[in-house]
Amino acid sequence: QVQFVESGGGLVQPGGSLRLSCAASGFTFSLGSMSWFRQALGKEREWVAGISTTGSSTTYADSVKGRFTISRDNAKNTMYLQMNSLKPEDTAVYYCNRAVWSDRQYWGQGTQVTVSS
Repeated sequence: QVQFVESGGGLVQPGGSLRLSCAASGFTFSLGSMSWFRQALGKEREWVAGISTTGSSTTYADSVKGRFTISRDNAKNTMYLQMNSLKPEDTAVYYCNRAVWSDRQYWGQGTQVTVSS
């Protein structure tokens, strides 16, 4: 019954911004570190950002550091990814999931982010 529903993607010009949302259910959200992932066409899924249970600690892939901000609202079982200064290389389907490898059993549909002029 673990489910993730990603939303907020769309088409944006280089340099633009988007905020993605991830609604989680089926587990105790507040007890789990979470991550955002992305998968570009023809590429492997890669880790983008992570956040601790309370949101006090965050970490980012070098490719997005300084541009993306991960956050969470445990009262709403929701995680967010604020993406600024978007680049064409950020084009991908973005997914959310639990941060711990062994806890990643289910994946949502993801949300498409396309950065193009």
